[in-house]
Amino acid sequence: MIWLRPHYLLCTQGYSGKGYSTYFVDNMNAVVHRLRHVPGEKIRLTFGPDSLCACCPHNTDGLCDTQDKVSRFDRKTVEYFGLHEGEYVYQDLIRAIDAQMTPAMLEDICRGCAWYPVSACKKNICGK
Repeated sequence: MIWLRPHYLLCTQGYSGKGYSTYFVDNMNAVVHRLRHVPGEKIRLTFGPDSLCACCPHNTDGLCDTQDKVSRFDRKTVEYFGLHEGEYVYQDLIRAIDAQMTPAMLEDICRGCAWYPVSACKKNICGK
C-alpha cells in the first residue's frame, strides 16, 4: 500500500517528472504511475513520513529538513478537505478534492513550495 502525506495528494496530480535526485524521481515516477493508472489503488493517509519521503534527500531519520513547511502544507490540506489519517481509494479522494478546489485554495496551500511555479499543479487540479 502507498502511504501519502496529505499535501502529496496535490503533488501527485501536478507532478511532471522533476525532483530532488534521480533516486527520488525514480520512486516518484513509480508511485505516481500506480496512483494514476491502477483503478481502485488504495492509499494510507499519514501525517508523517510516507512512501515519497522514503527516497527524498531532505529526509533525515524520518524528519524532513523543512519540517515546518511540509507540516504547514499538510495542515492546510487537512483543514480545507476535512481529511483524517486512514485508508482511502486514491482516485475517489482526488475527485472529491478537485471538485472543491479553487485556485485561491491551491495558492494558499502551496505558498512557499519551490515546485509549484514549475509544475502542472494549477492546470491539473484547477484546470487553469
